Amino acid sequence: MNHHLHRTIGKIIKENFSDGYEVILDRACGGKHNIPLFSSKKKAWETELCNVDILITKNGKVKVIFEIEESNVKPTQICGKFLTSALASYYIYQDNKAYDMDKSVLFIQILDISKLRIDKTKKMKQWESIEKAIKRIIPIEGSRVDKYKLFYGKDSEFGARGEKRDKLIRAIRRNLK
Repeated sequence: MNHHLHRTIGKIIKENFSDGYEVILDRACGGKHNIPLFSSKKKAWETELCNVDILITKNGKVKVIFEIEESNVKPTQICGKFLTSALASYYIYQDNKAYDMDKSVLFIQILDISKLRIDKTKKMKQWESIEKAIKRIIPIEGSRVDKYKLFYGKDSEFGARGEKRDKLIRAIRRNLK
């Protein structure tokens, strides 16, 4: 898979949030490794919950988590990615340094519409309902993920002059203030 949308989003985040923040990208987004989230500071197979696509951190704290879906855009996949990330408490990589979740973490989900027949689908309405439902149940007790935003579009809509690019950047900046 070429992961065009992953690479576009990775580039946007790296270009706009590297000053004062650490942007961590997985391989599909242009990085060099997986980004595992854990339920405890014990880095072990049994405490690993998921791998995400992008993190924005500052001072050793996770501020924003990103998941990008280019193929499986079904409700179970969307909700499952959110929930496993919301259950996590730490990002830990090879150096075993544990990054805690900040006191308020934004989860951003970006869904690709390029494979949909826009004139025949109701997926976007379904996704808007999912976003409302997730926002209704957060914060989840014990989770620091207390903000959720869902975006959808084609790679080109997030590109250099894309309207969704600006909306994405504004949503992140609002949360990082």
